[in-house]
Amino acid sequence: MIYLRAANDRGHAQHGWLDSWHTFSFADYYDANFMGFSALRVINEDRIAEGQGFGTHPHKDMEILTYVLSGTVEHQDSMGNKEQIHAGEFQIMSAGTGVRHSEYNGRDDSPLHLYQIWILPQQTGLPPRYEQRRFDAPRGRQLVLSPDAREGSLKVFQDMTLSRWALTEGQQETLALTPGRRVWIQVVRGELDINGQPVSTSDALAVWDETDVTLHASQDSEILVFDLPPV
Repeated sequence: MIYLRAANDRGHAQHGWLDSWHTFSFADYYDANFMGFSALRVINEDRIAEGQGFGTHPHKDMEILTYVLSGTVEHQDSMGNKEQIHAGEFQIMSAGTGVRHSEYNGRDDSPLHLYQIWILPQQTGLPPRYEQRRFDAPRGRQLVLSPDAREGSLKVFQDMTLSRWALTEGQQETLALTPGRRVWIQVVRGELDINGQPVSTSDALAVWDETDVTLHASQDSEILVFDLPPV
């Protein structure tokens, strides 16, 4: 089964300083059919105006991943971290027993564009932690998240992996699926055909009960591939 979550079908919130698209139910957007997918609970695509952001607020028992597409995030939290996350970098924070943090656009000359992704942890009550990493410029397949931090990836407390794939125009790749697993493919940029389904920037596909999927890029493209546990 392959299900298209079209970009324009997502929930949308426009707050002036914040333009946010919600893949799953979030804040004032609620859809009983889109409460998450396997361990994925939130995928928000946010554009934040210059100098604006989210003031200090709490989280608990959630793996929170930020992928900065353009601009710079100013991060500060109750663990004592005060960091900048630049375009191309990933940041993960385990909220665990509880953490407070703020996230702002660190630039006054351009909007901030990012994905914020929440992942349910396998275990609650973990100690809070913070980690960020810049990976090489997207090319081929790069492992970003894994439970054992292998191959230089960031650690996540869940039975899942996240890979970033970069495909050049005309390139074709095959993604093999492990029986019983679920896969979420998020298109960061570009245009592709996936098992006959055309997708483009900000579209996504939920995949299950398939042996493999074939991806063909009609232009240079970047996708995020989440390999997730059964429901």
